[in-house]
Amino acid sequence: MRFSLATFTLLGLFPFAFARSPEHRPTKPKFPPGPPPKISCTLSASGGDDAPNFLKAVNACPTVTIPKSTTLNIETRLNMTGLRNKHISLEGTIKFSPDIPYWSGNGFFIPFQTQITFWLLGGENILFDGGGTLDGSGQVNFSDDPSNIGVYSSTLNSRFGGTLCRYSFLALSLPLLKRTKRLISASNSSLLRPITLTVFQAKNVLIENINMINSPEWHNLVNEGQNISYNNININAVSNSSHNAANTDGWNVYRSDNVAILNSVIVNGDDCVAFKPNATNVLVENLDCTGSQSLGQFPGMFDIVENVLAKNIKMTKAQNGARIKAWAGPNVGSGIVKNITFENFLETAVDNPIIIDQCYMTNATACAQFPSNTFIQDIWFTNITGTGTKSTVASLSCSPDGRCSDINLNDISLSFPSGTTSFFCQNVNITGDASDLFPICKTT
Repeated sequence: MRFSLATFTLLGLFPFAFARSPEHRPTKPKFPPGPPPKISCTLSASGGDDAPNFLKAVNACPTVTIPKSTTLNIETRLNMTGLRNKHISLEGTIKFSPDIPYWSGNGFFIPFQTQITFWLLGGENILFDGGGTLDGSGQVNFSDDPSNIGVYSSTLNSRFGGTLCRYSFLALSLPLLKRTKRLISASNSSLLRPITLTVFQAKNVLIENINMINSPEWHNLVNEGQNISYNNININAVSNSSHNAANTDGWNVYRSDNVAILNSVIVNGDDCVAFKPNATNVLVENLDCTGSQSLGQFPGMFDIVENVLAKNIKMTKAQNGARIKAWAGPNVGSGIVKNITFENFLETAVDNPIIIDQCYMTNATACAQFPSNTFIQDIWFTNITGTGTKSTVASLSCSPDGRCSDINLNDISLSFPSGTTSFFCQNVNITGDASDLFPICKTT
């Protein structure tokens, strides 16, 4: 997914007449609690699968170092859950093998959106840093080479119960083969691709000064985490074949509270950052997203996305800038998106610089008959500047029956360099000093 939301700014950051009293502002988690432990183990490459030695070292040593000159070859999955007071210093490279048959059958299964992952990292008080590189060897997943394609459908179907489904915000279930790009090979639509790193059931984690390249799927998933911080992460996933590096999201945040994503550069083929169900108190600041799809999608079933601040975001050649989407139609779930701020976005050649779509993947007739059950409230777009690739640079399309409320736009300066700039709104009452940019909103 490409990340359309650029910056996340929570309540109470506006020096205007409409400024609100801050109910909550996400902040960087307090970590580390002290200096890293002095006892250290240093790993070297074995010439084979380095995963067993890596696992043993992390369990035995407070600090594990992978030196600059070392590349660990990871051929089997990494389960590092239940850790406590650990420091992983990656100065060299951790490279996951491009073994599609192994990973499609053995990656850790993530039920949400039917994902798998190379690496589960969990526990309490974990520092992962060092300036080194995580290499997901993802190019093989986007290659045109028929030798990369195996017939592994039966493995996956038996493993995951026969029917592969993904869940997306307010959609109960969607057939995987029809509506997802999370497929492992450009020429085989039956396989899943691994997420590079999943922070799972963790508390007080700091990941900083890490380069992430060539992820087959999402680069990072925060799943059931608390006080998780990323700082100075450089992400690059660009395909060298005719197939794009699809679904290489920078981050997905799911069922997690107090998450900070800071000072990072992302070049990818999907979302820069996406907020999934029950993502609360999230701070995203000082990101540079190129080639991304969007920043801040809100997909899920019945769930809450609340207290999100996206601030100081640069987006270039992206599909969407600051974006909120929610499903409508029959047989969908419900939820609430509340207290979301996008502030200080600089957008260049973005298809949809500002967008709320509360009838996502739903035609106008069905959306009028079955409005979205996800309510969108207390949304602020502030100081959004730059250029769009289409005439309509801001589109606020809400379901009928008052499903959007307290939508505020201030200091908006967006243009379409090739022609007339326009703004669109539907079923929404807009406030703020940029409200006069919009015509009378359409009612359905």
